[in-house]
Amino acid sequence: MLNIKSILIVLVLSSVTNSENLFADSKNKGRPISNAWELPPLILNDLNGKEQNLYQWHGNVIMLNFWATWCRPCQIEIPEFINYQSRYADQDLQIIGIGLDEVRKLRNYVRTVGINYPILQADPALQYSLLNQWGDPFGVLPFTVIIGKDGHLVFMQQGMFNEQTFDTFVKPLLNQ
Repeated sequence: MLNIKSILIVLVLSSVTNSENLFADSKNKGRPISNAWELPPLILNDLNGKEQNLYQWHGNVIMLNFWATWCRPCQIEIPEFINYQSRYADQDLQIIGIGLDEVRKLRNYVRTVGINYPILQADPALQYSLLNQWGDPFGVLPFTVIIGKDGHLVFMQQGMFNEQTFDTFVKPLLNQ
């Protein structure tokens, strides 16, 4: 009889194996997708209800950040994102926040904190499939994806994004 530890190991290994195929699709014959523009289009409403397509920012270095107002680590990293957007917008950096919360709560938080980059709202019923599609099968927040100017998926991180990670993965892509 399997014990609890063995069952958990099997479940984790199964999840990891399945997550390796997250970016695979039939046209690429099972190979992982390495370009954001090969994924299904990310089209979400902004906080004013206007539909926005992530592709409109192609040609920029995109920091795609999934977050929620109730997420304390998200709250901690957002002031740095505001700073990055202010300092590096003229070097083609575009931060896009994907809020996994009610529009009212997102609007209040954006206004209170002074977020200076676009915030799009994910449908709460679809947020876990969206996170999975972008490489976060366990729904850990915050979750950040770095997309190069050519759409190449450069880096993904579950958990807080820090200055060292920004300097290592984002700065070299700016003004290329």
